[in-house]
Amino acid sequence: QYQVDVIKTGTFGAVPGPELFWMSHWGEWRPLDTLAVVIRGGGKTVLVNTGAPLDLLPTMNASWRKIFGRDDVDLTVKEDEKIENALAKVGVKPADVDVVIVTPFQAYAIGGVDKFPKARLCLSRRGWIDFHAPKRNEHPHDFRPFCIPERLLLHLVTTAWPRVHLMQDVEEILPGLSVFWTGTHHRSSMAVKVHTAKGNVIASDCFFLYENVEKMQPLGINESLEE
Repeated sequence: QYQVDVIKTGTFGAVPGPELFWMSHWGEWRPLDTLAVVIRGGGKTVLVNTGAPLDLLPTMNASWRKIFGRDDVDLTVKEDEKIENALAKVGVKPADVDVVIVTPFQAYAIGGVDKFPKARLCLSRRGWIDFHAPKRNEHPHDFRPFCIPERLLLHLVTTAWPRVHLMQDVEEILPGLSVFWTGTHHRSSMAVKVHTAKGNVIASDCFFLYENVEKMQPLGINESLEE
């Protein structure tokens, strides 16, 4: 049985309603937090997602302002939301983390992956293949530099490569902690299933809000409709 803590790593100032809910909520804009999940048990500390790359934020935000034609869509990261500081709130240091799971391959999730010197870095094998050998060179949803930024890609395939683990579509990472592929939002989207004293916890990027699950309203921005 594990303990699960959710930590905030930033906030998108405004996200369009049809991105959050498939073909509905037109004209609505909502703020949206980015989150990481800390899982502890059995002498292990697991982190799901690592926050945004602060060096790339100005470029990312400028791109989103241009796309949406608004100045309030920025992803902002406060001082206490930087991944090291957010982890400190729950008593965890980067060197304490044994396993990092990233879902999906997007800068806001993978941006701090180089900050964990001892962790096994778990990435979707399906997503990794799609990133390096996509069906199309240009994709309207996945802009390659914002999926795995060049600096972090270089880190993953050189210095960190001995610690990289490419996860199967269904795999047990630790006893009582498993992953399964979901697709939906991105080809690299996974779900992390954690056994706790109160039942199973599922963490994934294939839903953003409670309404997506409780009201069966799927996301409006998907990698493909195959899923």
